[in-house]
Amino acid sequence: IDFLPLSVDFDERMYAAGKIPGGYLKREGRPSEKAILTSRVIDRPIRPLFPKDLRNDIALSLIVMSVDLDCSPEITAMIGASVALSISDIPWNGPIAGVFMGLVDGELVVNPTEAQRKVSDLELTVAASMNKVVMIEAGAREVDDDTMYQAIMAAHEEIKGVLGFINGIVAEIGKPKFSYPSGELDHDMFDKVFAFCEQDVMAALDTDDKNVRDARMVPVKDAILEKFSGEYPDLPAQMEELIYKIQKKIVRRWLLVDKKRVDGRAMNQIRPLAAEVGVLPRVHGSGLFTRGQTQVLTAATLGTLSEAQMLDGIDNDTTKRYMHHYNMPGFSTGEAKAARSPGRREIGHGALAERSLVPVLPSEEEFPYAIRLVSDVVSSNGSTSQGSV
Repeated sequence: IDFLPLSVDFDERMYAAGKIPGGYLKREGRPSEKAILTSRVIDRPIRPLFPKDLRNDIALSLIVMSVDLDCSPEITAMIGASVALSISDIPWNGPIAGVFMGLVDGELVVNPTEAQRKVSDLELTVAASMNKVVMIEAGAREVDDDTMYQAIMAAHEEIKGVLGFINGIVAEIGKPKFSYPSGELDHDMFDKVFAFCEQDVMAALDTDDKNVRDARMVPVKDAILEKFSGEYPDLPAQMEELIYKIQKKIVRRWLLVDKKRVDGRAMNQIRPLAAEVGVLPRVHGSGLFTRGQTQVLTAATLGTLSEAQMLDGIDNDTTKRYMHHYNMPGFSTGEAKAARSPGRREIGHGALAERSLVPVLPSEEEFPYAIRLVSDVVSSNGSTSQGSV
C-alpha cells in the first residue's frame, strides 16, 4: 500500500448524556453525522504528523462515556487522542492539542459553555503543536479578519499550556517508539526515473484539460515500465505513487520557481466561472455552478417545519431545519463505480456547505420552512465543495 492505514472513530455512547437511543433497536448503530465530522476534525491534525514512510495499521477509538455539555467532548477527544499517541510506542511527531473559541458580545471566549455557544458569533476549532497551528475549522456570523486572527493566536497560546501538560505525562510514562520497515520509495529509483521522464512529464502536464493530461501520461508510464521494471521488480506496484511524486515535484517547482500553474494560469488568476438558476423545471429551485471543468448542480426542496431532520445525539440539539447534502458520483471523475451510501468525505463536504450558509438564512419566524439542498457533482476537477456553496 502507498498510504498510512489510519482510522479515527469518534464513538458516542448515548448513556453518556443519560439518553436511550431512538428507533426500534434502542442501541447505538452507525455513527451520527456529528460523530463523523468530529472524526474528520481529529484525523486532520493527527495524520500529517506520522512519518511519511509508516505503513502500519493504526486505529484510534475515541469513545464518549460521559459528557458535560459545557466542556466540548470533541476537544476532549482530540486531546485524548494526542495523549494516547504521545505515550504509546507508535512513531508520531506530536503532540498536538485543540481548543474551541467563541465570540460573545465582542469578547473572545476560550472553550465557551453551552449557553455561550448559543449566542456566540464564532465557532472556531484550532489544533496546534508547540510551534505551529496545524488545523483550523471555523463557522462565523460575518466575523472580520482581524478578530479571526486574534482568536487563532489566542487559541494557540491556550494550546501551549495543554501541550506542556501532555509533555509532562510523556516524560513520566511515555514508551520508546518502535522501529519499522520503511515504506518509502527507493531514492535511487526515484532519481533515475525522474531524470529519464522529467521532460515528458512536464510536456504531459502542460494543459488545462485533465483528460488530455491523463491521456498524455499513459505512454510515459509505459516507457518507465519498459526501461526500469527489470531493474526494479516492485515498480509496477509502486507506479502510481512514483508518478504522483514526480508530478508533485514538477508542479511545486513551477509554482515556487517559475511562478506558473499547471494549466498556464497566472498565480492570481481563477478558472472561468459561470452560473445559472432554474435549470430543472419541476423542483422548487435549482442552480448550476461551473468553475473550469468542475460543475455542481444543486436542487432545493422546501417543506413544512414538521419535515425538519430529527437528531438523536449526545448534545441537546433535537432538530435541524436546514440540510445540505453533497454527492459525488463516479462519472464526475470518469470512473465506472457503483453508487454507495455517502462516505465521510461526502458528509464532510455537505456539512461544510451547510455551515457556510446557516448565518445568512432567514430566521424561522421570517421563513417557517424546512430547507433541503442536494448538491450533485456532475463534473469534477477540484473545488467541488466550493461549487456546492
